[in-house]
Amino acid sequence: MPVELTVGGERFTLRDEGRGPPVLLVHGFPLDHAMWAAQIDALAPRHRVIAPDLRGFGGSVVTEGTATMGRMADDLAALLDELGVRERLVYAGFSMGGYVGWPFAARHGRRLRGLVALDTRAVADTPAAAAGRLAQAERLEREGSAVAADAMLPRLLAPDRAERDPALAHAVRAIMLRQDPRGLAAAQRGMAERGDARASLARLGVPALVICGEHDAISTREELRALADAVPNGRFVEVRDAGHLSPMESPGAVSSAMLDFMAWLE
Repeated sequence: MPVELTVGGERFTLRDEGRGPPVLLVHGFPLDHAMWAAQIDALAPRHRVIAPDLRGFGGSVVTEGTATMGRMADDLAALLDELGVRERLVYAGFSMGGYVGWPFAARHGRRLRGLVALDTRAVADTPAAAAGRLAQAERLEREGSAVAADAMLPRLLAPDRAERDPALAHAVRAIMLRQDPRGLAAAQRGMAERGDARASLARLGVPALVICGEHDAISTREELRALADAVPNGRFVEVRDAGHLSPMESPGAVSSAMLDFMAWLE
């Protein structure tokens, strides 16, 4: 069950399960820690699994205006301090969680022993994409979280997945609808202004695993394979019959790839 933690006077919610080498699971937009339910169950027998809700998501503090990826990265470092995590960990970031991972590695790289990038990107938004995020942020504040759910659900899942697995589609939509629209808007503005992280990939001081859904329409396998090639000791895994939301669409394959990677690190 999720627990609450006060960090710097602000509330954050998270799941903290298991014992062993720590792994930090960082969710994507417009989701929360619940997207990692299968991975928490699979990893907790061997690892301490920490799955927080980022600023503005789940039960964590909501920041209106803009929540940058760098601020979220610093939140995670402070959260780890509050939890007493001193040993190096594996950071696993999905989509927006990967965007947070780049400043986390740059600012808090001493905490890392490995990085898992799932269906994410290292490039900055094009001007058109950034403008689209800013426009959606305004709509979210006016109309509510359904704006993000309606826009994102068709892009998250593999073709026909919603028809083949309506229970999954319903569960994903339910997670999105329960998010605070102010937090979603702030995150959209933060993603719109994030920088290009590609130049930092060669300087990443730890091994990396890059995971991509076979039918990911947001972060393509060509882009993610290039990302893996740019990282020293980079590995690439393609998850069959999954779209962008590979941890929920193919949870067993994603969990197995992560466990294999973490066993190799040991």
